[in-house]
This record gives sequence, C-alpha cells and structure tokens, in this order.
Amino acid sequence: MLRLAGSLKLGHVSPTNIMRALQVGDRQTPLGKTLVEFGRIDKTLHVLNYIDDEEGRRAILTQLNRGEGRHGLGRTVFHGRRGELRQRYREGQEDQLGALGLVLNIIILWNTLYMSAILAQLRQEDYRVLDEDVARLSPLIQKYINMLGRYSFSVPESVTRGELRPLRNPQKHP
Repeated sequence: MLRLAGSLKLGHVSPTNIMRALQVGDRQTPLGKTLVEFGRIDKTLHVLNYIDDEEGRRAILTQLNRGEGRHGLGRTVFHGRRGELRQRYREGQEDQLGALGLVLNIIILWNTLYMSAILAQLRQEDYRVLDEDVARLSPLIQKYINMLGRYSFSVPESVTRGELRPLRNPQKHP
C-alpha cells in the first residue's frame, strides 16, 4: 500500500494502471482487497465514535434537520411545477436551480434581517431573550409568504433608504 501511495504521489504510475492493478476482470487483486479492508477500518472507527458521542449525534441531527428545512422551503417555492425540472437541456436546468437558490437565499436573508430586528427590539423593551432560545430560531419560516397570487414590488421610501419595514405588533394585529 505504501509503494502504491508513493508511486501515485510521485507520478510514476498513472491512475489507469493503478485501477488495473486493483482489479483483474471481475476479481479484485490482493492489493485491491487490502485497500477495501483498510477503508473499512476508518468507517468502523467513525461508526464507533458516532455511537459513543451523544453530543456529536445531536449536532449531526440538528444539521440534518436544518438541511431538511431548507429542502422543504425549496419544495414550497418550487411547487408550481411540482418540484420537477422541466428544461430539456442541462444549461436550462442549471438556470432553474440557480434561480431557485437565489430565491431561497433572498427569503433566508429577509427572515434573518427581520428576526434580528425583532430580537433587538425585544431586548430593548427589556424582554428576557435567552441565547439557547435564539440558537433554536430558523430563518426558514415561510407561512407568511404568499406563494400564489399577485405581487407588488413597489418599495416604500424608507426601504429605499436602507431601513427595514416597521415591525408588526402582534398585540395590535393578531
């Protein structure tokens, strides 16, 4: 294995020849089998560490949930074609996915800006805002977004100056 790694690193053997050295026909060579088993060592160590580390498992689950939340928002935004790419050519599909990514990023930025403004206002009004509660907030909320219907893109003068729209008071407007 060390000779193989050294030969590859020094460029004495091409990757094509290495692949030939690892498998002959349908059978793996002894070197190929050795590399497979060596890879299993790392996988086994990873699984054992995963089983042993409860905090690490929770962190991984949190990240998975965030990813699923973003996918859920993407499906909601992309619902018009039921989440199907309809462009025939790769470039068209890339354009469609790029536009979807742009819209998702805009929604996340909008939510982040307004969540930050709301938290700042709550703190200014001496509401108790706990850091562990803030850590659980997600900018992937979507229920206030009108996915269907008419849109108005007229922008108030204050927003053109870089200010945020006024925050809604839920006690006055339930």
